[in-house]
Amino acid sequence: MGLKELEYKSIYILREAYAEFDNPAVLWSTGKDSTTVLWLCRKAFFGKIPFPVIHIDTGYKFKQMYEFRDRIAEEWGLDLIIARNEEAMNVGVGPKDGKFECCTKLKTEALMKCLDKHGFDALLLAIRRDEHGIRAKERVFSPRDDAFRWNYRDQPLEMWDQYQAQTKGQSETDVTIHTRVHPILHWRELDVWEYIKQERNIPVNPMYFANAGKRYRSLGCEPCTSPIDSNAKTIDEIVEELRTTKVAERSGRAQDKEKTFMMQKLRALGYM
Repeated sequence: MGLKELEYKSIYILREAYAEFDNPAVLWSTGKDSTTVLWLCRKAFFGKIPFPVIHIDTGYKFKQMYEFRDRIAEEWGLDLIIARNEEAMNVGVGPKDGKFECCTKLKTEALMKCLDKHGFDALLLAIRRDEHGIRAKERVFSPRDDAFRWNYRDQPLEMWDQYQAQTKGQSETDVTIHTRVHPILHWRELDVWEYIKQERNIPVNPMYFANAGKRYRSLGCEPCTSPIDSNAKTIDEIVEELRTTKVAERSGRAQDKEKTFMMQKLRALGYM
């Protein structure tokens, strides 16, 4: 699928979500994927994002991510909501408690509180199937119940680009409180970078470019994210690197969290 086809499909999904749901929002980590989704939202809605943009702040993000977030939010006029689990942060929850506990408290529960406060019924996320085997199980429109749980064994059927933007769960007892919408689920990492190269004006966090033989390929919290060996200092060089690399995209993320069972357990509980 070419870049134009990828873009058209994503814009179609974004417009479908906006038409189907009363109160959607989009999650933005400041990484390449979620920033690309914001760019696609601007394209889909004629230069302006017509719903809030949520950034989940764990207190452990890189300084460069906060700087990038604030700069782009101002330049693009985003309706930015910063979601934090203040209770957990005040008692010192962090990576020392283990990745499962930390992600659940500082990411998933922070998002729960944000949804409860604002009443969002749809969340647009920038996950892709090729990122991780568990994310490959996702649907474009993916319902979550009142406990934020993802029932990966019983998901809506999606065939021939026909999507079910559900307001009810798969059974009478499984009530959907919000739906996750994944507009770039069908993209690959290489597609994202080739699209960034094509569009020219999508802002990119400088952490993605090599410095002293290292660069970040996937951005997360500072204690759980490491750079990879790389000499790619431009978008063109990143594209060429990805054409031949055998290194997994999330190899620089905390490996206990990336194990299949752990990731599935986290996502079943509402992790992004």
